[in-house]
Amino acid sequence: MNASCQCGAVQFKTPTPEPLELYHCHCTECRKQSSSAFGTSAIFPAFTLPKDLPISCYTRNTDSGRLLDCYFCSQCGVRLVHSGRGKNTVSVKGGCLKGLDWRNAKHIWCSRAVVKIPEGVQRWDEEPDD
Repeated sequence: MNASCQCGAVQFKTPTPEPLELYHCHCTECRKQSSSAFGTSAIFPAFTLPKDLPISCYTRNTDSGRLLDCYFCSQCGVRLVHSGRGKNTVSVKGGCLKGLDWRNAKHIWCSRAVVKIPEGVQRWDEEPDD
């Protein structure tokens, strides 16, 4: 899939044409990061972003106690990719992906949701087991 930041300075292609999974995360950190009620993450096999792009990294602790590297555009500030250390997948922020099918998103950290979770969707009160 083609991905880009808001200003277009960062553009890249995902390693597969569709994500392995798609999550709407309702944790406090994802709400802050997205400035919304939840953050959307499309899960792909691990890949690295091209080195010649204007990208910065912010590292934080997750609610589950892991370290997460959060890559963003140095020019417009849009969050692009999250990479958990030691994982074989990465999370591309959903709003950066062109043509993403949002219909089958699963909801995680629902115990912290500030909006109603739709009936009939797959959901977890925290995060699913790996």
